Amino acid sequence: MIALSAILDAQLAEGAILVRIETAEGSTPREAGAVMIVTTERSTGTIGGGQLEFHCIDIARTMLAGGELSRRLDIPLGPQMGQCCGGRVSVTLERGSPAHVDMLATEEAARRARRPAILIFGAGHTGRVLARTLAPLPFAVTLIDDRDDQVGEMPAEIARLRLDDPEQAIATAPAGAAFIVLTHSHALDYRLTEAALLRGDAAYVGMIGSATKRARFASSFRRRHPASPALADLTCPIGGDDVDDKRPEVIAALTTAELVRCLLAHKRASERVRRRSGEKGWR
Repeated sequence: MIALSAILDAQLAEGAILVRIETAEGSTPREAGAVMIVTTERSTGTIGGGQLEFHCIDIARTMLAGGELSRRLDIPLGPQMGQCCGGRVSVTLERGSPAHVDMLATEEAARRARRPAILIFGAGHTGRVLARTLAPLPFAVTLIDDRDDQVGEMPAEIARLRLDDPEQAIATAPAGAAFIVLTHSHALDYRLTEAALLRGDAAYVGMIGSATKRARFASSFRRRHPASPALADLTCPIGGDDVDDKRPEVIAALTTAELVRCLLAHKRASERVRRRSGEKGWR
């Protein structure tokens, strides 16, 4: 996936308009900070699609044709655009410059640093498909295996790690990470899942399997850790058990949806806590 900063940099000589949602009130297709790059031939990125986006693309191309450098729009989406979401946005349109490229690159780096970490243990059929399914999404994904030459080629967004003892990666993972365990060995699955649960700070701990596998793991975990409440945090089977289809692509799709709901909600909650802490400190 090519960063918008690189795309804008490549279009500076030809001319491009950077379209950005500055504020968003009420129900809107995208949040403040969403950006799009418009040239005479194409647009890249999105500010939500629909009439708002078409309107801004038309204005951006008018600006390019007339040499206009900047414009600001205040748009009530219902009355002006006929969009049923009914919120209101302010949008800036500015001729792209090296300063805009630097600004986008800085924002992209900050977003990458805040991406929730997902560690996938097991580079078998399902692990590889899951990694590829997650690649376009805003996560930092690492695929881990203890076997040589197992991971194979992956999208550039996926980090690959070969470890003799994959449990090492659990010990060094950041707080709030997600751990998905689907290795070639039930014994290894149990050991990795137990280690992830005992951390106590995971956003998600999932293990591939059945109700029987979960029950056996739970029995072992309770014998070893009778006072620990961590078992309640285990998701097994991953992706839920309401769809009876064990194809790797189906499991990957269901698990990806589960991770998106879990991790992005966890991220929003963490950001709210940080903002409240900052507000208290300022006061």
